[in-house]
Amino acid sequence: MKQTKFIVTVSLLVAFAFSGVGCATQKALSSWTDNAPAKSALVNYVESITKKGSEDFIPEEERIAVFDLDGTLFCETDPNYFDYTLLKYRVLEDSEYSKKASDFEKEVANKIKEQNETGASFKGLEIDHGKAVASSFKGMTPAEFNDYIQEFKKLPMPSYKGMKRGEGFYIPMLEVVDYLQTNGFTVYVVSGTDRLIVRGIVHNSPLKVPPRQIIGSDETLIASNQNGEDGLNYLFTANDKVVTGGDFIVKNLKMNKVAVIMQEIGVQPVLSFGNSTGDSSMANFVITNNKHKSLAFMLCCDDLTRENGNQKKADSMKKLCAENNWIPVSMKDDWNTIYGAGVTKK
Repeated sequence: MKQTKFIVTVSLLVAFAFSGVGCATQKALSSWTDNAPAKSALVNYVESITKKGSEDFIPEEERIAVFDLDGTLFCETDPNYFDYTLLKYRVLEDSEYSKKASDFEKEVANKIKEQNETGASFKGLEIDHGKAVASSFKGMTPAEFNDYIQEFKKLPMPSYKGMKRGEGFYIPMLEVVDYLQTNGFTVYVVSGTDRLIVRGIVHNSPLKVPPRQIIGSDETLIASNQNGEDGLNYLFTANDKVVTGGDFIVKNLKMNKVAVIMQEIGVQPVLSFGNSTGDSSMANFVITNNKHKSLAFMLCCDDLTRENGNQKKADSMKKLCAENNWIPVSMKDDWNTIYGAGVTKK
């Protein structure tokens, strides 16, 4: 019996000894092509800032990485943002709510419908959408709102075979998150999507980021019996629940992302991952006057076969990367897969 224990122990030690950083990295980022420049840049960076004694060493408590959601971690266009399609469903297709929807909510939802079908652009739609989300889900507890999102996540993706609404995570980017967390990073999602909706997307998903590390656009939260009374005067009671208040507060894009990072995280991150000009300020903030070695990555939607890509937007982003010292990520060339073998674009 003692000999058996000894053999098992030695085997475990040998296995551990041969599970070096290089092997772990290859496994962790296995969905990336071997010669992907962005992968090499990230691995070299992480190895330099985690090595004690290195001039680039960063203490774990200061290893902060911020990620956009749509188009960075999660499918952005099928045929539109998750939160846009959620509002359209709520206002135009949900039989329990559509008859109660306001004229404003219907107007916004129909603009989204037209945008989905024709590619039309509407000035101010981002803000109007935020207002319509806040009003159309007014009075729900966060748990009820989350339950609604979980049901919506079960619907099939229109453009893909083998994938539901809630399954649109980019596998290579999930590997990046796991890789960073394994190396002592704290990961935040900093999205333009409503914060409660982002939490719903991430809930029970392969993206292991807790709700407290999810930042997004915001709507009011109030006590269920507050009835318009100012929060400085109203006392929360045993008969109250926290519910959505129906009012939109802020769209978390562009410079607003920088402001909210400092308000909620309180330190300058050292890594940024985005995909659009809505993430430009966040990227520049991370790599400008940072006391630590820092990098900004931008995804380029250049895969037209496995993903609803857009070559014009991808080329524009690659140009911006060259101008701003951001590192481009080619979805076409840098990734072996996007959604996994069981998913195909229709």
